[in-house]
Amino acid sequence: MGSVDSSFLLSFHLTSHKNKRIVLISNRELFLKNTAQTSESPRLIEIERAEGIYLYGPNNEKYIDLVSGFNVSNIGHRHPKVLEAVKQQLDRYMHVTVYGEFVQAPQVNFATELLQVLPNSFQSVYFTNSGAEAIEGAMKIAKKSTGRKKIIAARHAYHGSTQGALSLIGNDAYRNAYAPLLPNIEFITYNDIAELNKIDRDTAAVIVEAVQGEAGVRVPTTNYMQALRARCDSTGSLLIFDEIQTGFGRTGKLFAFEHFEIVPDILALAKGIGGGMPLGAFVAPKAIMDVIKANPMLGHITTFGGHPVSCAAARASLQVILDENLVEQVSEKAALFRRELDIPQIKEIRGLGLMMCLQLDSFEQVYQVSNDCAQHGVIIDWYLHCETALRIAPPLTISINEISNACKIIRESIAKFC
Repeated sequence: MGSVDSSFLLSFHLTSHKNKRIVLISNRELFLKNTAQTSESPRLIEIERAEGIYLYGPNNEKYIDLVSGFNVSNIGHRHPKVLEAVKQQLDRYMHVTVYGEFVQAPQVNFATELLQVLPNSFQSVYFTNSGAEAIEGAMKIAKKSTGRKKIIAARHAYHGSTQGALSLIGNDAYRNAYAPLLPNIEFITYNDIAELNKIDRDTAAVIVEAVQGEAGVRVPTTNYMQALRARCDSTGSLLIFDEIQTGFGRTGKLFAFEHFEIVPDILALAKGIGGGMPLGAFVAPKAIMDVIKANPMLGHITTFGGHPVSCAAARASLQVILDENLVEQVSEKAALFRRELDIPQIKEIRGLGLMMCLQLDSFEQVYQVSNDCAQHGVIIDWYLHCETALRIAPPLTISINEISNACKIIRESIAKFC
């Protein structure tokens, strides 16, 4: 075939030689044909590579990523220090056995450094593959350590799509399609102090997002969070914070619970933890975590959780966040987004740090604006439980000039459709 461009070979699939005609199918067609679809209308933006805050298409299309892989790429795509950590670990070993059996330096080192930046009450880390798995583990240790069955979650919450995590989603449309789910789940209204009396001595745990993400970035008051902490203390219920979207600097603190001057009992982490590699974790006091060790033994197990390459990447990512003072820059960058997008068509800008949402009037506007922005080189999206708002969650490494350039495109798109 001569010197055919390798990107051409990757972009098309040979399907037949009928009548000496070569039939080629694009990656987009193969995507629709051979991979499971999660909606009737996927975005179908093809990505060839990524670097920093930018995504690139196969024809050198260039996009500013204002979604960060849904709050994953807090330090940008393919950060050099993360790549180096991954390469070094690849030269040593990848998967060797199920989690918790062998002493693996990447897990040990990252757990140790993670605990050093958390309050002293957190003493033990269990690594998972994802946020949903972290939620599943947090639920299990809460029920076993308290001996109680009831868990309380918040309406309009999102904690993941596995059966247990789905049971906690405060949206009937998503739960009912997969019923029956877990029993003994009750719901309260987020940020409503009056409903905290539903937490009683039968409650094993209350699980809340530090900031409700898929509800359209709903930020609680400090009074509410402190009242929630006090109610859990008075009933002996554990407080689980889902910081899967908010953790690792996203809100202007390393962890969002720091804004409210409280400490949860159990912390669920993922997304921004891995520097772009798949990883999650639940973190707890040792007395709570140790319930999985016996009665039965191996009370919570995972094959690939805490993969050594992912843990090496996560350790490097945390170091980048600390060394480059990325958390300290969040407030200034968030303020610039708010100034640049202070236009009448945007009804409200909600958020905490660089976890922001732009409230419009309709899903039709959101859909049109997000598509137009993509065509002009800016990736934005919307929310699972709030389809009338646009998601803004760029890498924390985004520069002042890049913010201004992105906001100009957003303003121009909004002017067309709103």
